[in-house]
Amino acid sequence: MGYPGKNHKAYQPPKRPFEKTRIEEETRLVIEYGLRNKREIWNAQSILRKYRKGARDLLAFISTSTDKAAVDAKRNELITSMQRAGLLGPDADIDDILSLKIQTQLERRLQTIVYRKGLARSPKQARQLITHGHVAVAGRRVSIPSYRVNRNEETQISYYGKSPFTSDSHAERARITKIAGVK
Repeated sequence: MGYPGKNHKAYQPPKRPFEKTRIEEETRLVIEYGLRNKREIWNAQSILRKYRKGARDLLAFISTSTDKAAVDAKRNELITSMQRAGLLGPDADIDDILSLKIQTQLERRLQTIVYRKGLARSPKQARQLITHGHVAVAGRRVSIPSYRVNRNEETQISYYGKSPFTSDSHAERARITKIAGVK
Protein backbone atom coordinates (compact mmCIF):
# COMPACT_ATOMS: atom_id res chain seq x y z
CA MET A 1 0.00 0.00 0.00
CA GLY A 2 2.77 2.47 0.78
CA TYR A 3 2.86 5.66 2.77
CA PRO A 4 -0.51 7.46 2.38
CA GLY A 5 0.94 10.98 2.60
CA LYS A 6 3.28 10.54 -0.34
CA ASN A 7 1.50 8.69 -3.13
CA HIS A 8 3.04 10.31 -6.20
CA LYS A 9 5.66 12.72 -7.44
CA ALA A 10 4.77 16.37 -7.78
CA TYR A 11 6.71 16.59 -11.02
CA GLN A 12 7.34 14.69 -14.21
CA PRO A 13 10.95 14.27 -15.36
CA PRO A 14 11.82 15.17 -18.96
CA LYS A 15 11.12 12.60 -21.66
CA ARG A 16 14.54 13.05 -23.23
CA PRO A 17 17.04 13.01 -20.36
CA PHE A 18 20.14 13.93 -22.39
CA GLU A 19 18.97 16.85 -24.53
CA LYS A 20 21.80 19.39 -24.52
CA THR A 21 19.81 22.59 -25.00
CA ARG A 22 17.30 21.67 -22.26
CA ILE A 23 20.09 20.77 -19.84
CA GLU A 24 21.87 24.07 -20.49
CA GLU A 25 18.65 26.06 -20.04
CA GLU A 26 17.80 24.24 -16.80
CA THR A 27 21.33 24.78 -15.48
CA ARG A 28 21.04 28.50 -16.24
CA LEU A 29 17.71 28.66 -14.37
CA VAL A 30 19.12 26.75 -11.37
CA ILE A 31 21.96 29.26 -11.10
CA GLU A 32 19.81 32.35 -11.74
CA TYR A 33 17.11 31.46 -9.21
CA GLY A 34 19.36 29.67 -6.68
CA LEU A 35 17.44 26.42 -6.86
CA ARG A 36 18.57 23.29 -5.06
CA ASN A 37 18.21 20.94 -8.02
CA LYS A 38 16.43 20.52 -11.33
CA ARG A 39 13.46 18.82 -9.68
CA GLU A 40 12.34 22.27 -8.56
CA ILE A 41 12.26 23.35 -12.20
CA TRP A 42 10.32 20.23 -13.17
CA ASN A 43 7.86 20.92 -10.35
CA ALA A 44 7.28 24.47 -11.62
CA GLN A 45 6.81 23.12 -15.14
CA SER A 46 4.20 20.64 -13.92
CA ILE A 47 2.27 23.46 -12.21
CA LEU A 48 2.29 25.46 -15.45
CA ARG A 49 1.29 22.32 -17.34
CA LYS A 50 -1.81 22.03 -15.13
CA TYR A 51 -2.77 25.66 -15.81
CA ARG A 52 -2.29 25.20 -19.55
CA LYS A 53 -4.41 22.03 -19.46
CA GLY A 54 -7.15 23.99 -17.71
CA ALA A 55 -6.97 26.66 -20.42
CA ARG A 56 -7.14 24.03 -23.19
CA ASP A 57 -10.09 22.36 -21.48
CA LEU A 58 -11.76 25.76 -21.26
CA LEU A 59 -11.20 26.34 -24.98
CA ALA A 60 -12.73 22.92 -25.70
CA PHE A 61 -15.67 23.77 -23.44
CA ILE A 62 -16.14 27.07 -25.29
CA SER A 63 -16.28 25.33 -28.65
CA THR A 64 -18.79 22.68 -27.51
CA SER A 65 -20.99 24.61 -25.08
CA THR A 66 -23.90 26.85 -25.92
CA ASP A 67 -24.28 28.19 -22.36
CA LYS A 68 -22.44 31.52 -22.43
CA ALA A 69 -22.95 32.13 -18.71
CA ALA A 70 -21.20 28.86 -17.77
CA VAL A 71 -18.33 29.61 -20.16
CA ASP A 72 -17.84 33.10 -18.71
CA ALA A 73 -17.99 31.75 -15.14
CA LYS A 74 -15.30 29.13 -15.84
CA ARG A 75 -13.11 31.64 -17.68
CA ASN A 76 -13.38 34.17 -14.86
CA GLU A 77 -12.67 31.50 -12.25
CA LEU A 78 -9.48 30.35 -13.99
CA ILE A 79 -8.18 33.83 -14.78
CA THR A 80 -8.93 35.35 -11.36
CA SER A 81 -7.26 32.45 -9.55
CA MET A 82 -4.13 32.96 -11.64
CA GLN A 83 -4.27 36.73 -11.10
CA ARG A 84 -4.47 36.19 -7.33
CA ALA A 85 -1.44 33.91 -7.58
CA GLY A 86 0.38 36.70 -9.41
CA LEU A 87 0.95 34.78 -12.62
CA LEU A 88 -1.24 37.01 -14.81
CA GLY A 89 -1.80 40.73 -15.15
CA PRO A 90 -5.11 42.57 -14.72
CA ASP A 91 -6.28 42.37 -18.37
CA ALA A 92 -5.30 38.76 -19.13
CA ASP A 93 -6.95 36.28 -21.48
CA ILE A 94 -6.75 32.56 -22.19
CA ASP A 95 -3.94 33.15 -24.70
CA ASP A 96 -1.85 34.64 -21.88
CA ILE A 97 -2.27 31.43 -19.88
CA LEU A 98 -1.09 29.34 -22.80
CA SER A 99 1.96 31.56 -23.33
CA LEU A 100 3.24 31.50 -19.72
CA LYS A 101 6.93 30.78 -19.26
CA ILE A 102 8.69 28.88 -16.47
CA GLN A 103 10.32 32.13 -15.31
CA THR A 104 6.89 33.52 -14.39
CA GLN A 105 6.32 30.62 -12.01
CA LEU A 106 9.85 30.82 -10.56
CA GLU A 107 9.44 34.57 -9.91
CA ARG A 108 6.52 33.82 -7.56
CA ARG A 109 8.64 31.69 -5.21
CA LEU A 110 9.39 33.11 -1.75
CA GLN A 111 13.11 32.60 -2.31
CA THR A 112 13.12 34.80 -5.41
CA ILE A 113 10.96 37.51 -3.88
CA VAL A 114 13.13 37.71 -0.74
CA TYR A 115 16.16 38.21 -2.98
CA ARG A 116 14.42 40.76 -5.24
CA LYS A 117 13.23 42.78 -2.21
CA GLY A 118 16.81 43.10 -0.99
CA LEU A 119 16.45 41.00 2.16
CA ALA A 120 19.33 38.78 0.98
CA ARG A 121 22.53 39.26 -1.02
CA SER A 122 21.97 36.34 -3.38
CA PRO A 123 19.30 33.76 -4.22
CA LYS A 124 21.30 31.13 -2.33
CA GLN A 125 21.42 33.31 0.77
CA ALA A 126 17.70 33.96 0.45
CA ARG A 127 17.16 30.20 0.48
CA GLN A 128 19.34 29.87 3.57
CA LEU A 129 17.53 32.67 5.43
CA ILE A 130 14.18 31.07 4.68
CA THR A 131 15.16 27.54 5.71
CA HIS A 132 16.72 28.83 8.95
CA GLY A 133 13.47 30.61 9.83
CA HIS A 134 14.49 34.26 9.46
CA VAL A 135 11.73 35.19 6.99
CA ALA A 136 8.04 35.74 7.69
CA VAL A 137 5.04 36.26 5.45
CA ALA A 138 2.31 38.32 7.10
CA GLY A 139 3.98 37.79 10.49
CA ARG A 140 4.07 33.98 10.15
CA ARG A 141 7.41 32.23 9.87
CA VAL A 142 7.76 30.40 6.56
CA SER A 143 10.62 27.93 6.15
CA ILE A 144 9.81 26.68 2.64
CA PRO A 145 11.80 28.41 -0.14
CA SER A 146 9.39 27.17 -2.82
CA TYR A 147 6.35 28.73 -1.09
CA ARG A 148 4.24 30.41 -3.75
CA VAL A 149 3.57 34.00 -2.75
CA ASN A 150 0.23 35.57 -3.71
CA ARG A 151 -0.01 39.17 -4.86
CA ASN A 152 -1.53 40.35 -1.57
CA GLU A 153 1.19 38.61 0.48
CA GLU A 154 4.03 40.12 -1.52
CA THR A 155 4.09 43.36 0.45
CA GLN A 156 3.96 41.50 3.79
CA ILE A 157 7.32 39.72 3.47
CA SER A 158 9.85 40.72 6.13
CA TYR A 159 12.25 39.28 8.66
CA TYR A 160 10.66 37.16 11.37
CA GLY A 161 10.03 39.02 14.65
CA LYS A 162 12.43 36.96 16.81
CA SER A 163 15.14 36.76 14.17
CA PRO A 164 18.43 38.55 14.85
CA PHE A 165 18.07 40.12 11.38
CA THR A 166 15.37 42.45 12.69
CA SER A 167 18.09 44.45 14.46
CA ASP A 168 19.71 47.14 12.32
CA SER A 169 23.02 46.50 14.07
CA HIS A 170 23.28 42.91 12.77
CA ALA A 171 26.51 42.62 10.74
CA GLU A 172 25.05 40.54 7.90
CA ARG A 173 22.06 42.84 7.54
CA ALA A 174 24.42 45.80 7.22
CA ARG A 175 26.22 43.98 4.36
CA ILE A 176 22.91 43.17 2.67
CA THR A 177 21.79 46.79 2.94
CA LYS A 178 25.13 48.02 1.62
CA ILE A 179 25.10 45.70 -1.41
CA ALA A 180 21.41 46.09 -2.24
CA GLY A 181 21.38 49.83 -1.59
CA VAL A 182 18.16 49.43 0.40
CA LYS A 183 17.48 51.32 3.62
